[in-house]
Amino acid sequence: MFIKSSILAGINCIKQCTILSKSALIHTSVILRKAEDRKEMLASLPAKDEGTAGEKSVDIDTLFNRRAKSFPDATTATKLFNGIPFNELPICNIRVSPNNTIISVTDYKGVPRLIRSCGIEGFKNTRKGTNIAAQATAVTIGAKAVELGWKTIRVKVRGLGPGRMSAIKGLQMGGLNIVSVTDNTPVSWNPPRPRKQRSL
Repeated sequence: MFIKSSILAGINCIKQCTILSKSALIHTSVILRKAEDRKEMLASLPAKDEGTAGEKSVDIDTLFNRRAKSFPDATTATKLFNGIPFNELPICNIRVSPNNTIISVTDYKGVPRLIRSCGIEGFKNTRKGTNIAAQATAVTIGAKAVELGWKTIRVKVRGLGPGRMSAIKGLQMGGLNIVSVTDNTPVSWNPPRPRKQRSL
């Protein structure tokens, strides 16, 4: 008896809903509302701190499309860049570690002319290892290199850390034209035993 009455009540409810929807043209957009709620939620979130976010990935595929321009060949050493042969361009060495970034500019013989690090720039403690610190240091040293009369340079990057790409971007922001980027990170094929896992 109870089941029969509940089924009848349900049928009556459905009939009333169809009558209401025909008369008032009720329209529900649950899916659209969910998307709007998500947009509002994402807009209300605080911006991600760039200092701790690290680096964003670089799309290498676009570089392979310009293969002829990107990769060196036998004639690269004598090729002229702004009237200077490639092997006589000044070299910017970027030494990156998880805790600091050290940038030095040398002439083509390897004699250092400018040296800056994130610590010298004024960043202290853990902020030295951020990509913002590396970019600020690179902008400063790039401006000083332009004052010395260098406009076109080669870049050599060594080490792993959050400041790799941002240091190169900072050199460009400082007014330097980067011809080549070389990764000189040492790789040990027979490394020592790794440290035990850090306990937090």
